[in-house]
Amino acid sequence: MKAAVVTFPGSNCDRDLAVALEQAGAEVVRVWHKDSQLPDGIDLVGVPGGFSYGDYLRCGAIAAHSPIADALRAHAARGGYVLGICNGLQVLTELGLLPGALMRNTGLTFLCKPSVLTVGTADSAFTGGYAKGQRICIPVAHHDGNYQIGTEGLAQLRDQDRIAFTYAPAINGSVGDIAGVLSENRRVLGMMPHPERAADPVTGGTDGAALFTGLATALTHA
Repeated sequence: MKAAVVTFPGSNCDRDLAVALEQAGAEVVRVWHKDSQLPDGIDLVGVPGGFSYGDYLRCGAIAAHSPIADALRAHAARGGYVLGICNGLQVLTELGLLPGALMRNTGLTFLCKPSVLTVGTADSAFTGGYAKGQRICIPVAHHDGNYQIGTEGLAQLRDQDRIAFTYAPAINGSVGDIAGVLSENRRVLGMMPHPERAADPVTGGTDGAALFTGLATALTHA
Protein backbone atom coordinates (compact mmCIF):
# COMPACT_ATOMS: atom_id res chain seq x y z
CA MET A 1 0.00 0.00 0.00
CA LYS A 2 1.29 3.44 -0.94
CA ALA A 3 -0.06 6.30 1.15
CA ALA A 4 0.27 10.06 1.02
CA VAL A 5 -0.11 12.22 4.13
CA VAL A 6 -1.05 15.85 3.48
CA THR A 7 0.35 18.60 5.68
CA PHE A 8 -1.40 21.96 6.00
CA PRO A 9 -0.17 24.95 7.99
CA GLY A 10 -1.27 24.04 11.51
CA SER A 11 -1.36 20.26 11.04
CA ASN A 12 0.12 18.66 14.15
CA CYS A 13 -0.62 14.94 13.72
CA ASP A 14 0.82 14.44 10.24
CA ARG A 15 3.98 12.72 11.44
CA ASP A 16 2.00 10.54 13.88
CA LEU A 17 -0.27 9.40 11.03
CA ALA A 18 2.70 8.69 8.76
CA VAL A 19 4.39 6.62 11.46
CA ALA A 20 1.22 4.60 12.17
CA LEU A 21 0.84 3.83 8.46
CA GLU A 22 4.51 2.87 8.14
CA GLN A 23 4.27 0.56 11.14
CA ALA A 24 1.36 -1.16 9.39
CA GLY A 25 3.58 -1.80 6.37
CA ALA A 26 2.66 1.12 4.12
CA GLU A 27 5.05 3.10 1.98
CA VAL A 28 4.36 6.71 2.96
CA VAL A 29 5.12 9.93 1.11
CA ARG A 30 4.54 13.39 2.50
CA VAL A 31 2.58 15.98 0.51
CA TRP A 32 2.59 19.74 1.16
CA HIS A 33 -0.72 21.59 0.85
CA LYS A 34 0.63 23.80 -1.93
CA ASP A 35 1.31 20.81 -4.17
CA SER A 36 -1.22 20.61 -6.97
CA GLN A 37 -0.80 16.89 -7.66
CA LEU A 38 -0.51 13.68 -5.68
CA PRO A 39 2.40 11.34 -6.43
CA ASP A 40 1.70 8.53 -8.87
CA GLY A 41 0.40 5.22 -7.59
CA ILE A 42 -1.17 6.49 -4.37
CA ASP A 43 -3.73 4.11 -2.81
CA LEU A 44 -4.61 6.13 0.28
CA VAL A 45 -4.52 9.81 1.17
CA GLY A 46 -4.38 10.66 4.86
CA VAL A 47 -5.66 14.05 6.05
CA PRO A 48 -4.34 14.47 9.59
CA GLY A 49 -5.49 16.20 12.72
CA GLY A 50 -4.44 19.61 13.93
CA PHE A 51 -5.66 23.13 13.25
CA SER A 52 -5.30 23.71 9.51
CA TYR A 53 -4.78 27.41 8.85
CA GLY A 54 -5.38 27.95 12.57
CA ASP A 55 -9.09 27.15 12.09
CA TYR A 56 -9.54 30.90 11.68
CA LEU A 57 -12.71 30.56 9.60
CA ARG A 58 -14.57 27.28 10.04
CA CYS A 59 -12.48 24.24 10.90
CA GLY A 60 -11.21 22.80 7.62
CA ALA A 61 -12.83 25.49 5.45
CA ILE A 62 -9.63 27.15 4.26
CA ALA A 63 -7.85 23.80 3.79
CA ALA A 64 -10.66 22.76 1.43
CA HIS A 65 -9.48 25.52 -0.93
CA SER A 66 -5.78 24.66 -0.82
CA PRO A 67 -3.98 23.82 -4.09
CA ILE A 68 -3.99 20.12 -3.13
CA ALA A 69 -7.79 20.06 -2.73
CA ASP A 70 -8.61 19.38 -6.38
CA ALA A 71 -6.17 16.47 -6.49
CA LEU A 72 -7.73 15.07 -3.32
CA ARG A 73 -11.22 15.31 -4.82
CA ALA A 74 -10.01 13.66 -8.03
CA HIS A 75 -8.37 10.85 -6.07
CA ALA A 76 -11.64 10.14 -4.24
CA ALA A 77 -13.67 10.44 -7.46
CA ARG A 78 -11.66 7.70 -9.14
CA GLY A 79 -12.19 5.36 -6.20
CA GLY A 80 -9.09 6.11 -4.18
CA TYR A 81 -9.13 5.68 -0.41
CA VAL A 82 -9.09 8.69 1.93
CA LEU A 83 -8.73 8.78 5.72
CA GLY A 84 -9.48 12.02 7.56
CA ILE A 85 -8.82 12.21 11.29
CA CYS A 86 -10.13 15.00 13.58
CA ASN A 87 -9.35 18.19 11.61
CA GLY A 88 -9.12 15.81 8.64
CA LEU A 89 -12.80 14.91 9.05
CA GLN A 90 -13.62 18.60 9.17
CA VAL A 91 -11.67 19.11 5.92
CA LEU A 92 -13.47 16.19 4.23
CA THR A 93 -16.90 17.58 5.09
CA GLU A 94 -15.84 20.99 3.74
CA LEU A 95 -14.62 19.28 0.56
CA GLY A 96 -18.00 17.58 0.19
CA LEU A 97 -16.44 14.10 0.34
CA LEU A 98 -18.46 13.27 3.45
CA PRO A 99 -21.88 14.52 4.58
CA GLY A 100 -22.63 16.51 7.70
CA ALA A 101 -20.89 19.32 9.55
CA LEU A 102 -18.84 19.72 12.72
CA MET A 103 -19.90 22.19 15.40
CA ARG A 104 -18.61 23.24 18.82
CA ASN A 105 -18.78 20.55 21.47
CA THR A 106 -21.69 20.62 23.89
CA GLY A 107 -20.60 22.78 26.79
CA LEU A 108 -18.13 24.62 24.51
CA THR A 109 -15.22 22.72 26.03
CA PHE A 110 -12.08 21.31 24.44
CA LEU A 111 -11.98 17.55 25.03
CA CYS A 112 -8.66 15.72 25.33
CA LYS A 113 -9.03 12.28 26.85
CA PRO A 114 -9.43 8.57 26.06
CA SER A 115 -12.84 7.78 24.61
CA VAL A 116 -14.65 4.48 24.32
CA LEU A 117 -16.03 3.77 20.85
CA THR A 118 -18.39 1.14 19.53
CA VAL A 119 -17.51 -0.19 16.09
CA GLY A 120 -20.61 0.43 13.99
CA THR A 121 -19.64 -1.68 10.99
CA ALA A 122 -16.86 -4.05 10.03
CA ASP A 123 -17.80 -3.79 6.35
CA SER A 124 -15.06 -1.48 5.10
CA ALA A 125 -11.34 -1.60 4.50
CA PHE A 126 -10.91 0.77 7.45
CA THR A 127 -12.94 -1.21 9.99
CA GLY A 128 -12.40 -4.76 8.74
CA GLY A 129 -9.85 -5.38 11.48
CA TYR A 130 -12.59 -5.02 14.10
CA ALA A 131 -15.84 -6.81 14.85
CA LYS A 132 -19.17 -5.02 14.62
CA GLY A 133 -20.16 -3.98 18.14
CA GLN A 134 -16.60 -4.22 19.47
CA ARG A 135 -15.63 -1.65 22.10
CA ILE A 136 -12.28 0.08 21.63
CA CYS A 137 -10.51 2.94 23.39
CA ILE A 138 -9.23 5.76 21.17
CA PRO A 139 -8.20 9.24 22.39
CA VAL A 140 -9.96 12.42 21.32
CA ALA A 141 -8.60 15.97 21.18
CA HIS A 142 -11.09 18.40 19.72
CA HIS A 143 -13.17 21.50 20.36
CA ASP A 144 -15.39 21.26 17.28
CA GLY A 145 -16.21 17.56 17.18
CA ASN A 146 -19.98 17.77 17.49
CA TYR A 147 -21.07 15.96 14.32
CA GLN A 148 -24.42 17.10 12.96
CA ILE A 149 -26.50 15.95 10.01
CA GLY A 150 -30.20 16.31 9.18
CA THR A 151 -32.82 13.66 9.93
CA GLU A 152 -32.90 12.40 6.35
CA GLY A 153 -29.11 12.25 6.15
CA LEU A 154 -28.86 10.40 9.45
CA ALA A 155 -31.42 7.85 8.27
CA GLN A 156 -29.42 7.36 5.09
CA LEU A 157 -26.20 6.77 7.04
CA ARG A 158 -27.96 4.18 9.17
CA ASP A 159 -29.74 2.48 6.27
CA GLN A 160 -26.50 2.22 4.30
CA ASP A 161 -24.46 1.00 7.29
CA ARG A 162 -22.09 3.95 6.99
CA ILE A 163 -21.66 4.84 10.66
CA ALA A 164 -18.17 3.53 11.34
CA PHE A 165 -17.88 4.42 15.03
CA THR A 166 -20.05 5.83 17.80
CA TYR A 167 -19.12 7.20 21.21
CA ALA A 168 -20.02 5.02 24.19
CA PRO A 169 -20.99 7.01 26.18
CA ALA A 170 -21.73 10.29 24.41
CA ILE A 171 -19.10 12.99 24.90
CA ASN A 172 -19.64 15.99 22.63
CA GLY A 173 -23.28 16.23 21.53
CA SER A 174 -22.86 14.49 18.16
CA VAL A 175 -26.15 13.36 16.66
CA GLY A 176 -26.50 9.63 17.14
CA ASP A 177 -23.22 9.76 19.12
CA ILE A 178 -21.43 9.52 15.77
CA ALA A 179 -17.63 9.46 15.93
CA GLY A 180 -16.87 8.37 12.36
CA VAL A 181 -18.66 8.08 9.01
CA LEU A 182 -18.04 6.42 5.64
CA SER A 183 -18.72 7.65 2.12
CA GLU A 184 -21.27 5.90 -0.09
CA ASN A 185 -18.58 3.81 -1.77
CA ARG A 186 -17.04 3.06 1.66
CA ARG A 187 -13.63 4.28 0.49
CA VAL A 188 -13.58 7.53 2.47
CA LEU A 189 -13.58 7.49 6.27
CA GLY A 190 -13.66 10.53 8.49
CA MET A 191 -13.44 10.20 12.28
CA MET A 192 -12.88 12.61 15.16
CA PRO A 193 -10.94 10.27 17.52
CA HIS A 194 -7.22 9.70 16.86
CA PRO A 195 -6.36 6.04 16.07
CA GLU A 196 -2.77 7.05 15.26
CA ARG A 197 -2.38 7.94 18.95
CA ALA A 198 -3.41 4.43 19.94
CA ALA A 199 -1.28 2.39 17.56
CA ASP A 200 1.80 1.68 19.67
CA PRO A 201 2.07 0.30 23.23
CA VAL A 202 4.89 2.75 23.92
CA THR A 203 2.48 5.66 23.60
CA GLY A 204 -0.26 4.10 25.69
CA GLY A 205 -2.58 1.88 23.68
CA THR A 206 -2.97 -0.28 20.59
CA ASP A 207 -6.71 -0.27 19.86
CA GLY A 208 -6.13 1.96 16.84
CA ALA A 209 -3.54 -0.32 15.26
CA ALA A 210 -6.16 -2.65 13.76
CA LEU A 211 -7.47 0.20 11.63
CA PHE A 212 -4.08 0.66 9.97
CA THR A 213 -3.11 -3.01 9.68
CA GLY A 214 -6.58 -3.92 8.41
CA LEU A 215 -6.41 -1.11 5.86
CA ALA A 216 -2.94 -2.15 4.69
CA THR A 217 -4.04 -5.78 4.33
CA ALA A 218 -7.22 -4.88 2.43
CA LEU A 219 -5.47 -2.54 0.01
CA THR A 220 -2.48 -4.80 -0.53
CA HIS A 221 -4.79 -7.63 -1.63
CA ALA A 222 -7.29 -5.44 -3.50
